[in-house]
Amino acid sequence: MDLLDRDRVRSIVRQLRPQAVYHCAGLPHVAESWGASGRSLEINALGTHHLLDAVRRAESPCRVLVVGSATVYAPSTSPLTEDAPIAPRSPYGRSKLAQELIGLRGSIEDGVDVIVTRTFNHTGPRQTPAFVAPSIARQIALIERGRHDAVKVGNIDAVRDLSDVRDVVRAYAALMAHGTPGLVYNIASGVGHSIRSVLDTLVARARTPVRVESDPTRLRAHDTPRVIGDATRLKQATGWQPAISFEQMFGDLLEYWRARIA
Repeated sequence: MDLLDRDRVRSIVRQLRPQAVYHCAGLPHVAESWGASGRSLEINALGTHHLLDAVRRAESPCRVLVVGSATVYAPSTSPLTEDAPIAPRSPYGRSKLAQELIGLRGSIEDGVDVIVTRTFNHTGPRQTPAFVAPSIARQIALIERGRHDAVKVGNIDAVRDLSDVRDVVRAYAALMAHGTPGLVYNIASGVGHSIRSVLDTLVARARTPVRVESDPTRLRAHDTPRVIGDATRLKQATGWQPAISFEQMFGDLLEYWRARIA
């Protein structure tokens, strides 16, 4: 369904009467949001409002997990807890903050069972190559097939808290079972890795020599140097811990793109 079609959303929720909703829909890309700021806000915020309003009107017990983003935080050199200052630096981040506030309002004022996450960077098979890790993996797979000349990268000095998408999904499920409505939960590994280390890990697995080139078109004017999360609240509430190693995460990602390029 189109989350911007309010009446359609209400109709489907009324028909399905779901007991749980994992709300992952939206526009997900920070860089692309600069050219579509209104669209990001419309889909991420208004779409969430339509969903929660439909759940409220259905008058059926239902827990909604609103998947938010760590991009709502102000830059920091320290691991970010849920109490860290909020100051999104991109249209995407602002749209996710608006989404988060709508979710919390639904829980506090409308009585909808809502849990909000601030999910940090994650990757894995099937993630679009608009994101850095799958972009590098895809380029390596193309080089191995003789269809690309070099891996082109932007800022590889940025440090990010990277989790495997399968670990993140386990966190979502754990919060659905054990989370407290109206609270915000970071989902993060707590470990920072530079994009350079991601590049080196993937290049080391290449089956042929790989040349790396800096591509100015991939540089962001508003890139945050360092983003690391503190997921203590999540771990205390659910017992969640990351299970997939850095090496497995990128090994599986590269194998996925090898299969796609074959």
